[in-house]
Amino acid sequence: MTKTFAGVQALKGVNLTVRAGEVHCVLGQNGAGKSTLIKTLAGVHQPDSGEILWRGEAVTIAHPVAALDLGIATMYQELDVVDGLTIAENIFLGHEHSTGGLLKVSQANRITRELLSRLGHGDIPASTEVGQLSAANKQIVSMARALSRDTRLIIMDEPSAVLDSGEVANLFRVIRELTSSGIAVVYISHRLEEIRQIGDRISVIKDGRSTASGLAVSETPTPELIRLMTGRDVANVFPDAVPVPASAPILLEVDHLNLRGHFSDVHFTVRAGEIVGLAGLVGSGRSEILETIYGARKATSGTVSVQGKPLHAGSVSSAVGAGMGFSPEERKSQGLILDEPIFKNVTLSTFSRFSRAGFLNEGAEKVAAREQINALELRPADPERPARTLSGGNQQKILLARWLVHGTRVLLLDEPTRGVDVGARAEIYALIRRLAAEGTAIVVVSSEIEEVLGLSDRVLVISDGNVLAETNAGDIDESGVLDLVMKGSAA
Repeated sequence: MTKTFAGVQALKGVNLTVRAGEVHCVLGQNGAGKSTLIKTLAGVHQPDSGEILWRGEAVTIAHPVAALDLGIATMYQELDVVDGLTIAENIFLGHEHSTGGLLKVSQANRITRELLSRLGHGDIPASTEVGQLSAANKQIVSMARALSRDTRLIIMDEPSAVLDSGEVANLFRVIRELTSSGIAVVYISHRLEEIRQIGDRISVIKDGRSTASGLAVSETPTPELIRLMTGRDVANVFPDAVPVPASAPILLEVDHLNLRGHFSDVHFTVRAGEIVGLAGLVGSGRSEILETIYGARKATSGTVSVQGKPLHAGSVSSAVGAGMGFSPEERKSQGLILDEPIFKNVTLSTFSRFSRAGFLNEGAEKVAAREQINALELRPADPERPARTLSGGNQQKILLARWLVHGTRVLLLDEPTRGVDVGARAEIYALIRRLAAEGTAIVVVSSEIEEVLGLSDRVLVISDGNVLAETNAGDIDESGVLDLVMKGSAA
């Protein structure tokens, strides 16, 4: 299969054969062509050449409804539920149960309850408005929607990205149940340890071409997979930490911060050059802590100070003015203006520097953006390219470039490598460490405990909105964090 967009060839020859009842994992770096492949199978794009054989017969998937009619359902990485509708309305959106123009609400609710129970979430009412759900539960709704049709193949794009370890285990249970009934699953993930747990066979895409098709998971070592993905050997290691002297000034102080219903009595400091990690499961309150520090949420009580000066509670402008930057978990919906060019996204928090008499100097914006684009090795290095067209790893670099241009002293990072491939992860880890070495105070949140421990100098273990422990990262391992979380208290 091949596919070209505006002279850029996204797929240069991809081969994929999926068997009934198997989990077929597709690997590739950001920008390798995985999203284009998925959207072609889902009927969003039409291939330029090649063919699709479905159950032995050549088919043309002209549009997404045609894919669903064939029995091909797609769960995208970016949540595609509608917040203003109930769970049942989301699940049956586009194929509503009705008679004579009247919706069969009770029937839709009944089937929704059955689907949610099958997914291990039968305690969520079908009438719940989706906007009230966590990101993890929105993912469950997306899965239930895929199962609401007579589906024979489900394509899952990074389905575990917003799930904690318990929910991932439940996801794998559901996948095994599906495959045991003959349903095929195409599973896309950057987490190689997940591939080992759930996959049967693997296909690898690099630069729009298949570098491997149908490899047995059990017979293919991880270094070989990394080489097939990147074209080189990449060790999944974290850069060496630079010791932070005890005399380093405190840049961020969080003093007995509380947000009713989310977390309580959070207090810690971060020195110049130090990385502090918040470790815990999804729903523990980690993201809410960062959002409150940044002023996106107004604290119930407590204070946040930057370089000794208290910030105004609930004021993002106060935080940014004090030299604080924030890279949110949902970078596409909360961090970037996707249809704007890269240079506009980079200078978004620093417009005043580039304005004269109320007019922006776009030339100066592009110069500043290009300087960071080159420093961060952002690809493609075109400041006028729309942010939407970049891979996940390069979109993350745009956010980091924004705060570098701004001159940030305190940087908050929520899931900095979510949806980022193994090669780009190594680059982002090195960049975070470099920023710390240059004196930036950094707070990191990640669902991957190994990542928090590998990047951080100190770690706070969070559970149900409470800090259970604060320790040097080298003095605790992943099992120690999980043990604290499961017990629910430091004792």
